[in-house]
Amino acid sequence: MDQSATQAVTETNDRSDVAPDALRAASHPAPDRLVLQRGIFTGPSPKISDELYAVVKGRSTRERQALRLDKGATAHTNTYFGRFAASYWQRWTTVTTVEVSMVLDVAKKARVRLVASDIAGHRRIVSSADIDVSGPLTLSAPLDQYVDGGALWLEFDAVGAELGISELTWTTESPERVRPVAIAICTFNRAEDCAHTVAALASDPTVLAAIDAVYVVDQGTDLVQDRPLFQQTQPVFGDKLRYIRQPNLGGAGGFTRGLYEVSGANEHADVILMDDDILCEPETVLRLNAFANLTVEPTLVGAQMLFLLNPDYLNVGAEEVHLNKLVHGQKVPKALRNTSMLKRNQERRVDAGYNAWWTCLIPAEVVKKIGLPIPIFFQWDDVEYGVRARENGFVTVTLPNAAVWHADFYWKDFDDWARYFSTRNSLIVCAMHNDLDGKAITRQLFHNIAEHLVAMQYGLVHTTLQGIEDFLRGPQVLRDGGIEALAAARTSRNDYGETIKHPAATPPVPSSEIQIRRAGGEPSRLLAVLVKRAITQWTGRTQHGIVGVTREDAHWWHVSLFDHVVVTDASQSGVRVRRRDKATARKLLLRTLRVLRRLRRELPALQQQYRAAVPELTSRANWERLYGIDGD
Repeated sequence: MDQSATQAVTETNDRSDVAPDALRAASHPAPDRLVLQRGIFTGPSPKISDELYAVVKGRSTRERQALRLDKGATAHTNTYFGRFAASYWQRWTTVTTVEVSMVLDVAKKARVRLVASDIAGHRRIVSSADIDVSGPLTLSAPLDQYVDGGALWLEFDAVGAELGISELTWTTESPERVRPVAIAICTFNRAEDCAHTVAALASDPTVLAAIDAVYVVDQGTDLVQDRPLFQQTQPVFGDKLRYIRQPNLGGAGGFTRGLYEVSGANEHADVILMDDDILCEPETVLRLNAFANLTVEPTLVGAQMLFLLNPDYLNVGAEEVHLNKLVHGQKVPKALRNTSMLKRNQERRVDAGYNAWWTCLIPAEVVKKIGLPIPIFFQWDDVEYGVRARENGFVTVTLPNAAVWHADFYWKDFDDWARYFSTRNSLIVCAMHNDLDGKAITRQLFHNIAEHLVAMQYGLVHTTLQGIEDFLRGPQVLRDGGIEALAAARTSRNDYGETIKHPAATPPVPSSEIQIRRAGGEPSRLLAVLVKRAITQWTGRTQHGIVGVTREDAHWWHVSLFDHVVVTDASQSGVRVRRRDKATARKLLLRTLRVLRRLRRELPALQQQYRAAVPELTSRANWERLYGIDGD
């Protein structure tokens, strides 16, 4: 880091002026009725389908919070952002009745229906009104028949002439006080994306008024503060916007800085953690905050994730972690996954194990009781915090109809330096929160590594082993917050040629010699096939010649049939070339056996070491040391 950057970090790490005065208030006076969600009719970007908000038959004119129907047109909000998630509000909050109010501009006659669904999606009319005069309209519905599933929405008919709909709000009786909320955005060299996310928050006056502070934690060298859009947005926030620079400590370090600052300024304030590279729907902030203010007990409230490149598709309705198998991101049974929300709605209530930090609200009580996240740089930090919160009595709710758009995960190649953190941190987190079976875990890891070996992904095997080896070092590996580990994980992969991405038009092999080979169906006896492929590769009886394989066909059981393969990268931006190398495979296999033998032997002691280290790792003092802050 250059001298000016070091000075900037030092200055912003001086906590004497970090917390804005607005955040020092214990809470906000509550209005008579709390707005739970608003009627939004068009998205924050032209790339977003309007039908995620409202479906119209006939001619209409849309604005962000207003809809005008021509004569004979109909509209309904039985859509992703238009529905009210009645099941979740009944199950987790104190709300027993909800009112939906609007202002209607009626030219002749209009019909409005408040409609409900059940767990199976069956439609029933809760209330209706025929209107022939302009003005406000309020309909109400009890939340008493939705425990396992169901939602509420509105239907409109413009009968005989135009109909205008505006100021649509879903409200309930307010709590005595409304808790303050701050937003923490962590960023690393995604300056333009981050500037747009901050600008999106500033674009909605209602959301802006509800936010007490926005912390932008910049860990990069391409600075957000230098972007014209960010500079234009700063005056809108005034002293609510706080810009902090610090060394790159990954997502864990960036998000924790937000929790650290807010909890230090006001122990009663909630924090919404938000990724920098999302397409932000400001309405989601309002919905998460309203839900958190009305839960029966302090609750982590997460937004869902829609895909940025396929923006009507939902990533997953709710996720859980299988600690005994070292896997997270697992779909909760009956939850929707990779589904177009233009075609389906989530009727069933599904309960989450945790929520990823693309956007997630953390209540103040959670930070006060369980401390800050662990400094594992990135990958699994959000999982660990959600698991630790649940162990201390705090559940997580992934709220439907509240979402942001985030980069599609399947456009990221699995063979990446990030696999180091995924491997190491999965072992750390699962060891902290579960009594792992050393025999089962080492068998699973060996199986995974064997698949990578036969697929000629030698760099991936090396990166995986690096993660296991550093786990074996014990809690001391987290001493610097991951800076050293990041450098090692990135640079050591350079020794393996198949980790390098090449332009598809100019691969390092003659294009005329590449023969495309498509994969057949998945074998029924995968273990037997794995053994067979390993023997074939070891004896050199693989098919010779240069073979091209598409990303969708790049299964280990297909790629391992050949000894020289050009594989499309998951990003679709280039190709990687894999080539059978018996000597490298043998070296990595022997290393694997040594490492896994040691893991199996030392796992019980390591579990105790990591568990004993949690209080120190998650303390404010430890994070102050990592940030270079004088805690006195």
